[in-house]
Amino acid sequence: MRLQRHQLPGLARNIVKALVDARDIELAKVGGAREVERDIESVLSHYLEQVDQSMSKARDLTQQRGLPQGEFGRIKALTAEQFGIKVGDEGLDYVLDQLLEMLMRSANVDEVYAADHQLRVRMRPFILAEADVEGQVEAEVRGKLKHVQEGSRAWEIEYSRIKDEIRRRRGS
Repeated sequence: MRLQRHQLPGLARNIVKALVDARDIELAKVGGAREVERDIESVLSHYLEQVDQSMSKARDLTQQRGLPQGEFGRIKALTAEQFGIKVGDEGLDYVLDQLLEMLMRSANVDEVYAADHQLRVRMRPFILAEADVEGQVEAEVRGKLKHVQEGSRAWEIEYSRIKDEIRRRRGS
């Protein structure tokens, strides 16, 4: 799952609107939708920070140990596990679990009417749509970086530069 921080406000807004419109949740009278949006942004932002830290550690370990690039995925999964998070295909379910927990405990949500699985079904498409946009950018960047070894410092620099260039061109 690939999300970027700039996507979070819109994503949170869409999720809250969908949950309220479907009458899956009832918001607190004080604070209301904006506070729940901030709660969702906070959960997602925290996840992205943990993923960034995990990825950084995985890159460092791969370079320090002189491991072949093919080992990076395995090291990434191990470091994510050390951070207590899930990445890849399991990342979406992990994030949905975190969002459900937040909805159940938030002082900004008065009542949750829908079952957990219904809330998951309602939130999942919004996260997938945002992740898909980022996935398309990611694929284009990786296509342009085939000549650079992934995980290396040069790869990180070029990756960031090309990604920013693609985003500017797409207007996102």
